[in-house]
Amino acid sequence: MATLLEQLSSMTVVVADTGDLEAIRTFTPRDATTNPSLILAAAQIPSYQSLIDEALKTSRKKLGIHSPVEEVVEEALDEICVIFGTEILKIVPGRVSTEVDARLSFNTEGTIEKARKLIDLYKEFGISKDRVLIKIASTWEGIKAAEILEREGIHCNLTLLFGFAQAAACAEASVTLISPFVGRILDWYKADTGRDYYPGHEDPGVISVTKIFNYFKTHGYKTEIMGASFRNIEEIVELAGCDLLTISPKLLDQLRSSDSHLLRKLDSSNPGPSEECIHVDKSSFDSMMASDRMASEKLEEGIRGFSKAIETLEKQLAHRLAVLEGESAFIHAVEEIFLLNDLDGDGCITREEWLGSDAVFDALDKDHDGRLLQEDICSGLGAALALSRV
Repeated sequence: MATLLEQLSSMTVVVADTGDLEAIRTFTPRDATTNPSLILAAAQIPSYQSLIDEALKTSRKKLGIHSPVEEVVEEALDEICVIFGTEILKIVPGRVSTEVDARLSFNTEGTIEKARKLIDLYKEFGISKDRVLIKIASTWEGIKAAEILEREGIHCNLTLLFGFAQAAACAEASVTLISPFVGRILDWYKADTGRDYYPGHEDPGVISVTKIFNYFKTHGYKTEIMGASFRNIEEIVELAGCDLLTISPKLLDQLRSSDSHLLRKLDSSNPGPSEECIHVDKSSFDSMMASDRMASEKLEEGIRGFSKAIETLEKQLAHRLAVLEGESAFIHAVEEIFLLNDLDGDGCITREEWLGSDAVFDALDKDHDGRLLQEDICSGLGAALALSRV
């Protein structure tokens, strides 16, 4: 008998939810999707260090030797997402999803600008925009950005989707794809009710995606539905027949190891009972979200989590850039410190001028004269950086 994975692949497009290139090669999905957390995890794999270094060197060359570290890192982050995406597209025959900085989730113009930049970077690597989905958080601002991008032929994947209001608004905006987060919905209900276990057919995340699927298919919306963030294979089995499902390597392996019979649960040609078609404007969107505590809380939590992953990755990139550039990076950092702290421009920084913590100042001020010269910072930079991370 065919494995569960083979049976699922015959009725649903299977997408690998990982930035690990070896895992993608192993499971041979049609598409792949990444997010900052997955890129961060992949960045820890030593064999991928050359990809990270390539992005940092390219970004430094593009921006110039005198550009601040923060600007180089910001540029490199975009480069890294595109480099990983390009490597993934060498393996999968379909599309890759690449995420816009979650810190732009409530900034429509910023999201549009970042999306266009990512598409332009892909173009530099010879990748057409038809093979890329730009992932955007399903805030009202994100949905409006996606609506504009779709009209420009830039296809979007609206992520961090937890509530029906988000899904209905995305459908009206004609976005290419939505990613409702099945497992995170389950997490919320477990925490809120204290109930430890939900069988697949009672799983709140499964019920949510089923409702969205039937609504889209009943009313003829073209937006695809890709269930995401699964906690167990029961959830996946209950959504067999969904347009797409993005699945972690761990659960893909479980599906590949099982040969039990799989029954189609969702059918686009014969959808189940559905809600009446509704129009969603900003006012109704805000009202529906406000009345859906789970969706509101999980959206906020998701944006916060993805933002934190980006910030962590940026710190790692800054450290790696310093290693690559050696002493010049530290000299540049010292110059930046003086630009920020030497308020009167007299070549030294007093405690009163210092914008950082007293612990860092004391670590740098080894002769305890209450003044920091450039040589003080150069000699004590390592200790100061260590203290600032405590």
